[in-house]
Amino acid sequence: MSHHEARGKLLRKAPEGILESTNMGRFCQWLGHEKQLTLTTYSALWEWSVNHLEDFWQAIIEFYRLDLGPYQAILPQPQLPPKAWLPGARVSYPQHILQYRGAQTALVGVSQTRERIELSRDQLHDQVARCAEGLRQRGIQPGDVVAAYLPNMPEATIAFLATASIGAIWVSCAPEFGVKAVVDRLSQVQPRLLLAIGGYRYGDKSIDRREQVAQICQSVTSIEHLIDVPYHPAITLDRATPWPSLLNHWRELDCYRGNFDHPLYILFSSGTSGLPKAIVHGHGGILLEHVKALGLHNDVSEDDVFFWFSTTGWMVWNYSVSALLLGSRMVCFDGNPMAPDVDNLWALAEKEKLTYFGNSATFYMSCLNAGSTPARDYDLGTIQAIGSTGSPLPTAGFEWLADQFGAQVVIASVAGGTDICSAFLGASPMVDIRAGELAAPMLGCRVEALDAHGQPIVDEPGELVVTTPMPSMPVKFWNDPRNQRFHEAYFNQNPGMWTHGDWIIIYPDYASVITGRSDSTLNRGGVRLGTADFYDLIEAIPEVRDSLIIHLEDDDGGLGQLILFLVAQPGANPQELERTVTLRLRNELSPRHVPDNVVWLNAIPRTLTGKKIETPVKRILQGASIEQVANPDSLGNAQAIDEIVAWYTQHSRPSTIHNNN
Repeated sequence: MSHHEARGKLLRKAPEGILESTNMGRFCQWLGHEKQLTLTTYSALWEWSVNHLEDFWQAIIEFYRLDLGPYQAILPQPQLPPKAWLPGARVSYPQHILQYRGAQTALVGVSQTRERIELSRDQLHDQVARCAEGLRQRGIQPGDVVAAYLPNMPEATIAFLATASIGAIWVSCAPEFGVKAVVDRLSQVQPRLLLAIGGYRYGDKSIDRREQVAQICQSVTSIEHLIDVPYHPAITLDRATPWPSLLNHWRELDCYRGNFDHPLYILFSSGTSGLPKAIVHGHGGILLEHVKALGLHNDVSEDDVFFWFSTTGWMVWNYSVSALLLGSRMVCFDGNPMAPDVDNLWALAEKEKLTYFGNSATFYMSCLNAGSTPARDYDLGTIQAIGSTGSPLPTAGFEWLADQFGAQVVIASVAGGTDICSAFLGASPMVDIRAGELAAPMLGCRVEALDAHGQPIVDEPGELVVTTPMPSMPVKFWNDPRNQRFHEAYFNQNPGMWTHGDWIIIYPDYASVITGRSDSTLNRGGVRLGTADFYDLIEAIPEVRDSLIIHLEDDDGGLGQLILFLVAQPGANPQELERTVTLRLRNELSPRHVPDNVVWLNAIPRTLTGKKIETPVKRILQGASIEQVANPDSLGNAQAIDEIVAWYTQHSRPSTIHNNN
């Protein structure tokens, strides 16, 4: 099957009255009134945004009244790699959050470790001012790095905003990260201060992190100050300054305003191959990109209650904090999302009256496979949109959400990444939503699929490239003075374009489907097979919990060896399930999609942020050692690779396998 002949089922038509009832519609009306532009459909708006990039971003700045000071131009050289945006501008990201004042709730913390916390806008402002002064008194200056080993708790947001408000640079690791994963990240960026917790609860399990914190402080020699953020009632850190002491002194907040590219935070790539890349994002780029994405695409405004499940080690946390830019309430949750059961977060959605609910595609598939019926069992009438990211949401996941929530709720599957801390492709209230599809490219973002000759193609799989500069493309990589690694990562493969590493089909109406990573696309006897096709079909089978597909090529260009690793739901019959899976692959995809081997595992190897690791597993099966291709500390479950290696050692066909090493 060379491409998807059949489009996904239509789940939601863009409703009437959209220009009056959504932020994006009001933006179109504003463009008509202020700029004399008649843009009444999403395709017209998007085409204008990518063909008149500077006018588009100028309009965003004016529409959202962003305070950037005087600047000479939006983008003097609109090219890729991007040159300086808004030269002359002076920007503070946190200023645009802390401008909201009053008794309205800004931040809610729900946790399995302690009681619920609620902060008003004024309380948030006060705590950020105090934290900023505490950091200043400890010698933290603009350009210094402040690190956190914290869960998704209000104090993490407070400390981040305080760090940014004095011009220092934020970096965070989730407390479930092991010592090596944290040290690999922090030792690259040399933080002067570390905020940490001593322990936490995950479901009904108590987890002590004191030993890990001590080892981190010992290994990362730049750390001068350790702040103990009180969390688990029975566990405190030794030789640390208590969080309340950091907040002892109040001083009027005067946010540091740096240039557009002044570093705001450093995010890390997954680190499955070598050290994680330290990706620097700036105040200006994140401010512009997140106001556009959250304000227009996610339709977030002051009367919203925004939630997206994340840890502080995933870019979704950074993105969620930006809901505060729109005056929205942000709800953060820390704990096991599946405890006491799969409906835990739906119960939270009811209690907190969420209007925007975001999670990973894996979460929704777990709900589907568990037979969950949240819209029937909970009062979720406040939810207006559901976001999904992390991996492509399978068609069955879309259809399950549509069955649960009806056509009035926008199902927004988005694709982007840590590299831009946002999305290239997502949804819009102004477009139709089809099952299994990314509904639209984001405004100001021209995405194309390239064929093997580097030519744009439609309706066929190709390499995903971005041909317009985006403000949140990284400022730089840390410790990359000549930008050499930065260029190699994105711009070497297709000069003048950002190559993201995904394989994509773009339809004539601009909707799209990501069919897998381009480096893990399967080439079986000259026919390309996207991994997403497999996962979409296999993981819709209720008895399947998880899966991984790997193809090992033949030296002579034959069909090679196609291996399907499966995790079954408890109680499933492996023989029957194998028959079901292979039959459906043959009948619904093609005979080429039928695996040579079906292997049962206890878990599929994933990164710490939940992504399947196809390419490292393939390289291990081709003869590489685990250490050569994957840092075990970058994985959420390294023992899953041991299971795969043990099986392969017994069953390999060395004569047919091409070894790249």
